Amino acid sequence: MAREDKAATVAELAEEFRTSTAAVLTEYRGLTVSQISQLRRSLQGVATYAVVKNTLTKIAAREAGVEGFDALLSGPSAIAFIKGDPVEGAKSLKNFAKDNPLLVLKAGYMDGRVLDAAEVKKLADLESREVLLSKLAGAMKASMSQAVSLFAAPLSQAARTVDALRIKAEADPSIIGGAGVAAAAAPAEAAPAEAAPAEAAPAEAAPAEESLLEKVEHAAEAVVEAVEHAVEGVIESLTPHHHEASEGTSEEGKNQTEG
Repeated sequence: MAREDKAATVAELAEEFRTSTAAVLTEYRGLTVSQISQLRRSLQGVATYAVVKNTLTKIAAREAGVEGFDALLSGPSAIAFIKGDPVEGAKSLKNFAKDNPLLVLKAGYMDGRVLDAAEVKKLADLESREVLLSKLAGAMKASMSQAVSLFAAPLSQAARTVDALRIKAEADPSIIGGAGVAAAAAPAEAAPAEAAPAEAAPAEAAPAEESLLEKVEHAAEAVVEAVEHAVEGVIESLTPHHHEASEGTSEEGKNQTEG
C-alpha cells in the first residue's frame, strides 16, 4: 500500500473512532466473504463493519485519542463502528456470533474506556433505547393517569352531589329556596297567589344544576385529553426517528427554496 493510501486509511479510521458512539473489535478468522456480507447487512443502519490492518488501526486509534486499544489488535481484525444505540449494535453482533461461532467478539470501546469481551456481551444483554423509551412513556402515562384520577375524583364527587341535590329539589322545592322559603311558608296560606311562583322554582333550578353537571364532566374529559397529548408529545420528542425526520423535512424545504 502506497504511503498516501496508508495516510488516507489512517485518517478515515481515526474519523470513524471519533464519530462512533462505540466500537467493537472482532476476529473474523474462518468467516466466508458471504458471511461477512451477511453480517454487514445485519448491522445496516446501526453500524459499519470494516476489516482493518492492525498497524494502521493502532496509529488511527492514537490519533483519535483512543487509549488501551493497541494491545488488543492482533490476528485478523475487523471493527464494528456503531453510529446509533450501542446496545443495538452489540446485540446484533452477539446474535450473529451465536449463529456463526467463528465471529469472535474480542473487545470494545465506549465512553472513553476499553470494554473486555464479557462487558461487550453484557452491553448486548441490556434493553435497547427504544424499549427503555417505551417503558418510560408507559410509566409516565400511568403516573399522569393517576394524577388525573386524583383531580377527577373531587369533580366526580361534586357532580354526584349536584345530581343528588337536583333530585331532592324536584321532590322538595324548599331545599332550593333555603331558609327564606321556610320562613315564608306561614304567610303562604293567606296568599296562595303569591306562592305560585315558588312552585316553578324547581323547574328553573333543574336545568341550572344539569348545566353545572355537564360542565364538571367536560372539565374532567379535557384534563384526560390534555394528559394524553402531553404524553404523546414527550414520546415523539424523545424518539430519534422523529428528530431525524424533522431535520430531513427542514433540509428538503431548504433545498426547494434554494432551487
